[in-house]
Amino acid sequence: MSRFVRWYGSSPLHLLVLIASFALTGYAMVRLFALRPLGVVLWFVGAAVVHDLILLPLYSLVDRSAQAVLRHRAPRMPCPPWINHLRVPAFLSGVLLLVWFPLVFALSRPYPEATGLPIDVYLGRWLALTAVLFLASAVAFAVRLRRLRHTDGAGEGRPAPGHGAGP
Repeated sequence: MSRFVRWYGSSPLHLLVLIASFALTGYAMVRLFALRPLGVVLWFVGAAVVHDLILLPLYSLVDRSAQAVLRHRAPRMPCPPWINHLRVPAFLSGVLLLVWFPLVFALSRPYPEATGLPIDVYLGRWLALTAVLFLASAVAFAVRLRRLRHTDGAGEGRPAPGHGAGP
């Protein structure tokens, strides 16, 4: 077993799950290509272009800007890693917007008949859900900061491991 782990780099279970996921992806691709081969190719190329040329630079810029603006803190405060408390709710909110954007921006007309909801409720609900995600993340960060203060000697100013200057 250790020889396999040294050769492969992980456990046999990891390899088995990887093979199963490739098999499932291959099955889905065969089924999709059988129905609409040109549509699938256009969707993949379009998704790659939109992600790589538009979205990746955009959210990289937002991430770097947030880090630059929020990097400064009081010198004697402990420093837990905070950026993921912004990244996670922003990512989840973005995925929800990506999936439901026709409804959020009232671009889809057949859904009100299918759902029984008016088209104008989705924007408010998406905004409310985004606010709840950021609020939950802020509460988690506050709990984490409080716990760090208590374990760090009530604010002696030592940064968390890997987040400060040398000794």
